[in-house]
Amino acid sequence: MSNFFHHIDLTVSDPVAARPLYELFLGHCGFTLKSAGDDWAGFGYANKRYPSIAILRAKGRGATRRQDRYSPGLHHFALRAKSKTDVDALYRKLKKFGADILDPPAAYPEYGTGYYAVFFADPDGLKLEYAYTPPAGDVRVAPQKDL
Repeated sequence: MSNFFHHIDLTVSDPVAARPLYELFLGHCGFTLKSAGDDWAGFGYANKRYPSIAILRAKGRGATRRQDRYSPGLHHFALRAKSKTDVDALYRKLKKFGADILDPPAAYPEYGTGYYAVFFADPDGLKLEYAYTPPAGDVRVAPQKDL
């Protein structure tokens, strides 16, 4: 059983335009920009090669289509916060940045005891989430409501 992910690659229409939001979000979560080009950016955690997160330029027929979380594929991408205060701190940074906030920090008891999260979107409409659950939290695996 794994205790963490190895890597995640997300496609975006314009990695250069999307990079500042991802740098803000992932930087808040402890990732740093390791390298970047016109078609990609790679973020690493601490001084390790993995886990890593990359944003890559979308290609093909759907390259300019906005993300549709109700089509096959990724619905949304969530990272774990250390505390409610941590969620609130990211929210303040996102607001200052001018990010597309889908839902400000709030409690979501339908997702588990103590579940607290902020939801926002990247420039292509990919729903991003920063969520906190207490260590003894009873997290329920349930479909997320449309925010």
